[in-house]
Amino acid sequence: MLRIAVAVVIGLAASYAILSAPPGTPKLQSEQGFLDLTQHSINKQPLKLQGEWAFYWQELLSPEDIHSRMAGGETADRYISIPQSWLGYKLDGQELSGEGFATFRLVTRLSGQDRNEQLALRLPTIFHAYKLWVNGELLEEVGVVGEDKSSMIPRLATKLVFFQPENDTVELVMQVSNFHHKRGGITKDIELGGSNVLAARAKLKVASEMFITASLLVIGLYNMMLFVLRRKDRAPLYFGLFTVLFGIRSLLNGELMLTQWFPHFPWELQFKLEYLTLCLGGYIITKYFECIFPNYVSRWFRLSTRIATGVLCLVIVLTPALLYSKMLVLIGVIVVLQMAYLMVGLAVAAIRRMEGALIFLLVSVVALVTVINDFLYFNEWSIIGNTSPFGLLIFTIAQLVLLSSRFTRAATNEERIARELQEANNKLTEMNSSLEQIVLYRTHALSAAHEDLRMSYERLLHSEQGRKKLLAYITHDLRMPLSSMLGYVEAVMDMVKPERNEQYLKYIRDNTIRINRMIGELSFLSHLETGQVAYQMEPVQVIDFLRGFFEQYELVVRDAGLDFLLDIGHTEDIGSTEEDHRPDSPVIRMDTQRLEQALFNLVSNAMKFTSSGGMVRLALTVDEAKETEPRCAIISIQDSGTGIPPEQLEQIFDRNYRIELPGTDKGVEGSGLGLAICREIVQAHGGTVWAESDGKTGSIFYVSLPCI
Repeated sequence: MLRIAVAVVIGLAASYAILSAPPGTPKLQSEQGFLDLTQHSINKQPLKLQGEWAFYWQELLSPEDIHSRMAGGETADRYISIPQSWLGYKLDGQELSGEGFATFRLVTRLSGQDRNEQLALRLPTIFHAYKLWVNGELLEEVGVVGEDKSSMIPRLATKLVFFQPENDTVELVMQVSNFHHKRGGITKDIELGGSNVLAARAKLKVASEMFITASLLVIGLYNMMLFVLRRKDRAPLYFGLFTVLFGIRSLLNGELMLTQWFPHFPWELQFKLEYLTLCLGGYIITKYFECIFPNYVSRWFRLSTRIATGVLCLVIVLTPALLYSKMLVLIGVIVVLQMAYLMVGLAVAAIRRMEGALIFLLVSVVALVTVINDFLYFNEWSIIGNTSPFGLLIFTIAQLVLLSSRFTRAATNEERIARELQEANNKLTEMNSSLEQIVLYRTHALSAAHEDLRMSYERLLHSEQGRKKLLAYITHDLRMPLSSMLGYVEAVMDMVKPERNEQYLKYIRDNTIRINRMIGELSFLSHLETGQVAYQMEPVQVIDFLRGFFEQYELVVRDAGLDFLLDIGHTEDIGSTEEDHRPDSPVIRMDTQRLEQALFNLVSNAMKFTSSGGMVRLALTVDEAKETEPRCAIISIQDSGTGIPPEQLEQIFDRNYRIELPGTDKGVEGSGLGLAICREIVQAHGGTVWAESDGKTGSIFYVSLPCI
């Protein structure tokens, strides 16, 4: 197996070497900014433009500027090898930094058969903004080239530029600037060749990268869904995160599919994502290894990995690319050390013949080789291109097979355990059949206790609600009379009008009596609304009840200068009782004291709004039963007062609602709570109360109560 792994690694390296330099590609290089292709056709065999290019440091020159200098006898005296960053280039005895700007120029002499063909330039990512002129024509611009950081806008993109040479000479002039990354310049190969061949290669490269990216993303999402369905095993979660991260990273390398889909994607965010996925990858694969082979990762390694990853991620998130791009070698060393440590653990697990350890070790070697090659390539130390996506795809497929076998084994074990549990459950069912009655009895007892607790809780809740409502009512309704009393007290103390002090004291006394009465009514209404008033219900003849009520309050009404009439609907003689106890005489379950209070509130309301000499009429009618409704006794109280505007009839039973009309008798004062108390009492008896009025000739209040 080890020989097979070595063969796979060697074959992978050889395949990428072949892709980087296809068979038959000539080793032609430019010298001092000139490339002679008169003996080589590039229409079918594209060529990488390697060699010396004219180099104008700290100058952004257009083709016209260069031609003007050449016409004046000035020639380029500096050349730089391409592909290569200008970082470290020796100029006047000093090495250049990665920040700066420059102009590159290359003149190519074409063969006779290429002069009339449509050619193309396949441009890689160039750090980090550039302009390209071909034969004096501006054909491409990526980012914004500038002479300082503020005037430059970085951007990375791969391009395919087509042009038609006008003669046998092709002049390439490229302005490049970089102030955001540690490296600047043309660091990757530019290819020149026939448009059809280069277009086909570009499409093939895009297709291969999309295949790898889609495979990584699909596998990653699939494993994350497996974790959602079975959360006990975290291995699919970490493996899915790992593959999704590197699937995203593959969009940020190679053909840069992310910027092709989203041309305005932020450059800084693009670089941060690329570096973050690299840092997090090592930590996530460590967590995955712990899940697959527990107890093979030491505590100090877990802690050091977590600290190192956290520090690197913070640096990447909080600092610009110019700083954290200089840490690429450090990041690579940490990731390689993580993988090397894990492979030592894998080797130990393989020696102990743990399931899947050998396969894990072999594909990890492949992935490690490709990752190391990428670090070397991005630091310009390797000629083989970006290989990690391919290596990670092999690693991912192998891990998918490993996880599938784990899931299959787990499913088989679960089925076996389920069968055993079913058998045990059947036995327990037989053993516990005699206990069902005991459990049922205890359940009923617990249910009863729970119901008692619930009722106690509801009573406590109602009591608390009543307390809160009473406090709110007192705060709202007592503010005005208390403020009035305070004003009178201050007037007496300040001797504002001494001759009226006696009158002020009378106002204070009247308001005090009013407040005392209002507090009682507020307290009673609060208890009614929260269900804390106990009702003593008993069957009562309605006619007897109304006759007693009439006799009790007749003098009160007549003393107010009003006529008080009783119409019980059965006999003209109020004193007779023979007709009152007929079998069809209405009987109601009522609390006599509470219902009497409700009716008196209605009578009192009628007295307040009826002028002296008017009439208050108390009557009884019976609404015969319908198919869906019970028989009801309807008590009505009619007055000949000023009436109630029809649009206000829906509001008069609301708490604190008062209606004051010109000409009403103010001898009976109210708090606005009487009708609200009446409604609560009637509703507690299962009845309803409403009013009718045309606003001119008095009002009629109805109380409907169900009969028994």
